[in-house]
This record gives sequence, C-alpha cells and structure tokens, in this order.
Amino acid sequence: MDADFDIKMYRERWKAVEEFEREELRAMSVEKHWKQINTLIRFALENGLTRGDDDNEMEVFHRWAKLKGIV
Repeated sequence: MDADFDIKMYRERWKAVEEFEREELRAMSVEKHWKQINTLIRFALENGLTRGDDDNEMEVFHRWAKLKGIV
C-alpha cells in the first residue's frame, strides 16, 4: 500500500470517530454531562490531581496574546 493512502485513510477514520463523538455529545442530556463532569472532578480530587497554585497557564495565555498583537 502507498504511504500517502495509509495516512489519508487514517485521518479519515479519525475524522469519522470525531464526528461520531460529537453526535453523541449533542444527544446527551445536560444532566448526564453534569454527572460526567462531577465524576471527573471527584476522581481528580480523590487522587490528588489538583491544579494547585500553578500560574503557568495564564503565562502561556499572556504570551499568545502578546504574539497575536505583534502579528
């Protein structure tokens, strides 16, 4: 098989998966969304996975804002 063909098929397959997941999310009720979010938060807290006082995220946003202003 041709490598370009393999890459194209791989990307198309993942696009199909992404679309399927989007459809699932659209069909999901608000209540189920909240339950999933709460489950993730509870898992993070129970396993000590907190953001803490990490301000690096805001630093990245500020850098991008600065770069966008230059371009």
